[in-house]
Amino acid sequence: MKRGFYTIMAAQFLSSLADNALLIAAIALLRDIDAPEWMTPMLKLFFFVSYVVLAAFVAAFADSMPKGRVMMVSNLIKVGGCLLMLFGAHPLVAYALVGLGAAAYSPAKYGILTELLPPEKLVVANGWIEGLTVVSIILGFVVGGVLVAPTVAASLLSFDFPVIDTQVDQAGEAAVATIAFIYIAAALVNLRIPDTGARYARHSRNPLRLLASFGRCVSTLWRDKLGQISLAVTTLFWGAGATLQFIILKWCETVLGMSLSQGAIMQAVVAIGIAIGSITAAVRVSLKRSLSVLPVGVVMGLVVCSMALIDFSRLPGGGLTVGATTITWAMWLAAALMVVVGALAGYFVVPMNALLQHRGHVLLSAGHSIAVQNFNENLNILVMLGVYALLIALDLHIETIIIFFGVFVSAAMALVMVRHRYNQRQFDSTSLIGQAKH
Repeated sequence: MKRGFYTIMAAQFLSSLADNALLIAAIALLRDIDAPEWMTPMLKLFFFVSYVVLAAFVAAFADSMPKGRVMMVSNLIKVGGCLLMLFGAHPLVAYALVGLGAAAYSPAKYGILTELLPPEKLVVANGWIEGLTVVSIILGFVVGGVLVAPTVAASLLSFDFPVIDTQVDQAGEAAVATIAFIYIAAALVNLRIPDTGARYARHSRNPLRLLASFGRCVSTLWRDKLGQISLAVTTLFWGAGATLQFIILKWCETVLGMSLSQGAIMQAVVAIGIAIGSITAAVRVSLKRSLSVLPVGVVMGLVVCSMALIDFSRLPGGGLTVGATTITWAMWLAAALMVVVGALAGYFVVPMNALLQHRGHVLLSAGHSIAVQNFNENLNILVMLGVYALLIALDLHIETIIIFFGVFVSAAMALVMVRHRYNQRQFDSTSLIGQAKH
């Protein structure tokens, strides 16, 4: 790998760590103001709305300057979102600004890979990026959980700058202030990302023309026989993944009796599984064999259903005591289940992500291909989070929601496989990999 790839990895690690820690801190802020339960999944909805609404414009922004500079500006926008939270803005509104920074960051983060590396290294590069991202997710959830824990929060709140009154007097606010410094560190690392030399034609500044051009890009990728399959899978995966984060937190609290801080650790356990699956896929699955992992998505949905079917209350009491905390046998079994779910997810999404990036780069520009991907994936996130928030508002039991969720994922993946087999009867899929549309 080129040296610049490792700088990209370092910047992505810090930015992703802060994103995930901030989610836990924002949930703590909502609880500090006694917000209703359905507002918790709305955090992600507000975060991802920029990905959908601004998809046509962030693509042009990502291609307008070197990707490292785009990533730096995006991280500074995230710092602005943190400052809004500290100055008393509603967590949903402030988190939406952080989402704006993330929406601008994503096309640059993935687009630079296609500029820097040859196609045959994209699966390996994605494996490393996803693996490191998962490590940052693990640490992000851990950092977020630790920062909102009562003892750590008390220590942070006891610290005061001389002369300056910071107005930070809640656990969530102390966590947000700490996380802002991680975003600043990420922005500084972005300055070291090399300019790949890739330049694109200047985009129109007319919003209607940008929207029309973006619409053509969306249509192009959905019509492509490989692009539509990989785009459908990644769209489903990210919508399901964002929803699963909140399902796990609610499940841990309701079924396992865990606190927010402990539930954040369980999310980190899922991320460990994703890292295992991502690295395994990077080693075992080539770009030409990427479509062979589709059945793994069906299995993942069925494994998710087992979260609701296992009676954790019937497991023997006791467990392993670590310090003042007892990790019960139910928690151990739940953690093992989370690792399996994560490993299956990581194994099938990394090859699909690499295939989608490659087809997008062949058919479109780097920035536009990632923006199209983000538009579809995050539109699905908005829909699935909205449905989940509605189910919570209707007071459905979390185990009922889990079964509904798992069956939906398996059924959707099965339909994608049926579509892929239909495409195979008409086209030789492997011959399309690496070919441009003429």
